[in-house]
Parts: sequence; C-alpha cells; structure tokens
Amino acid sequence: MHSRVVKRVGTSIISVTLVLGGLLPELPALASSGEPPFEIVFPQEVSATHFSSTYGARRSGGRRHRGNDLLAPRMTEVYAIADGVVVHVGINRLSGRNVRILHEGDWTSYYLHLNNDTPGSDDGSAPWTFTVAPGIEVGAGVDAGQLIGWSGDSGNAEGTTPHTHFELHSDDRAIDPFDLLSEAQQRALAHEAWLTRAVVRDLPDYPID
Repeated sequence: MHSRVVKRVGTSIISVTLVLGGLLPELPALASSGEPPFEIVFPQEVSATHFSSTYGARRSGGRRHRGNDLLAPRMTEVYAIADGVVVHVGINRLSGRNVRILHEGDWTSYYLHLNNDTPGSDDGSAPWTFTVAPGIEVGAGVDAGQLIGWSGDSGNAEGTTPHTHFELHSDDRAIDPFDLLSEAQQRALAHEAWLTRAVVRDLPDYPID
C-alpha cells in the first residue's frame, strides 16, 4: 500500500532545489518550534518496528546520537516520511548504505544503516537492489509513504540488531524526532487497526481528514 510512482525530476543538487520549489507549495520553515510544515508518515513498517528515545545518547569517539534507531528485522520496508526529492544515495564507514530526502521548508530526512546483506545471510555483499527500491536515486521525486529501501545493519551497525537510524534536520541542524515519530506511529497503528476491521466488516474506504 506504500508503493507510489517515482517522478523523474533532474540529476543535480541545483536542479533538485529548483524542482522541489515547483513540486511543493511554499510554506514557512518552522525550525524555531521544532515542527516541520508537514505531517510525517512513520518511516518503517510499523508492525515490525520498535524504538525508544535515544537522541543525544553518547556514542564512541565522543559523538552524540542524532536520531532514533527503528529496530526491526533485516529487510523491513523503509518509507519516505513526506513528499520530497532524493538528494543523496551513498555509503560511508559509519552510516553504511544511506539515503537522504529534502522536503519543503528546508527539512531533510536521513535513513542510515540500510540493508547490505544478501537475503538469508549477513555477508555485507548484497547488490544495491536489496538496499534501495527501484528508482531511488539522486534527483528522484518521492511521495509520502513511498517505499525507498530496506532496513539492515550496514556501516558501524554491523553486528547489532538490524535497524534504520532515522534523523530529521531543519536548516542542516538535527532535531530530536522522537515525539514526531511517536505521533506518526500511533496514526499508522490506528490505520492498520481500521484496515483490519474494514476487512472483517466490509467497511468503506478509510476516512482521510
């Protein structure tokens, strides 16, 4: 239910910024309040995910945790939290395989430690087709709730419980996403519960506010 059509919108950061302005309505950035100008979709398959408030926790090398870890089995689906444009798909030693998406109001979502293992193994050698969904590349437009990839343990998460490290930045500053994630989780769980009842009772379409 999360798959959407990918819009092709350019190939460079400059063109991404220009196209984003055309794709999305201009809304004021709300960095001072810590609230994005859009309602976020929970960024991972909700029934498979567990998380807690770990923003700011100490990490090796004197670092601080700048997001929340969404723990779930390897290859759990990961979704875009809102409409936007992919501005990075890459890999590094700490973050492993990762994706960044630029949203309206200069908000950016980060999805780190995506899967790098061949299904059924922990080999760290999977092709990128087991990391990101088809069409997820720099310059691609995405819709809220669109499948963008799969959770894993790449980078310095190797050997830990598979998870997606999720970050949310406003004007290049990380904010604590826990409350926003908790609210999105509750909406997703309510939606799943409604769908279950709808199947049993043959109810009409889910009401959209």
